[in-house]
Amino acid sequence: MSLENKTLLITGASDGIGKAVSMRAAAQGATVIIHGRNQPKLEKLYDDIVAQNYPEPVIYPLDLEKATPDDFGTMQQAIEKEFGELDGLINNAGWFGASTPVQHFDVSLWHRVIQVNLNAAFMLTQACLPLLNRASEASIIFTVDNKSTAYWGAYGVAKAGLIAFMQILNDETENTGIRVNAINPGTIRTSFRSRAFPGEDPGQHPLPETVAPFYIRLLGDEFKTSRGRIFELEKMDSK
Repeated sequence: MSLENKTLLITGASDGIGKAVSMRAAAQGATVIIHGRNQPKLEKLYDDIVAQNYPEPVIYPLDLEKATPDDFGTMQQAIEKEFGELDGLINNAGWFGASTPVQHFDVSLWHRVIQVNLNAAFMLTQACLPLLNRASEASIIFTVDNKSTAYWGAYGVAKAGLIAFMQILNDETENTGIRVNAINPGTIRTSFRSRAFPGEDPGQHPLPETVAPFYIRLLGDEFKTSRGRIFELEKMDSK
């Protein structure tokens, strides 16, 4: 599958699934705008992509916890100036926060987790919609999770909200060239997972590279008629 001449913005690209998707997309010919808050990790990813002679990526560091609508507006203007349009947006960044009963959940931490996992995805998507509308066809993908059980707190609420946001956005873009979908990658060997389950043996879980190919498939023509779907990768073949 070729993504040649496509421009993709991938959040949370400094590690885990975002990093794996960025490498895979670059290998298919896409110019990837790699977002994260860890500048050294983004620079390492940049070097890895360039070393493979893939299209030169663009680094865009931004701390989603502190980002304002003006920050996302500045990002939109920078992408518009450089590329004119956007072919894909992968809202992948996420932050666990803490595993705490609701009764004891710190209010300031609750706001921070909601900001990173939900509010930032809304503000970024809103800022990018004009760029996505300029492409003949464009795809928005949300990385979601199902954590509506005890102690998942703000993270579980934010991810449930993200699914609702995806479905609302899908309805609103029904008659446009933008298709909106979500992927629940399931249990993957990431630093995020290790922080949430420190007692686990991480080696028992698949690497992020195992799910990255499905993100690429969803960006391409194979799923061009798919809209408003949540793909549960643990229940299907993600290769």
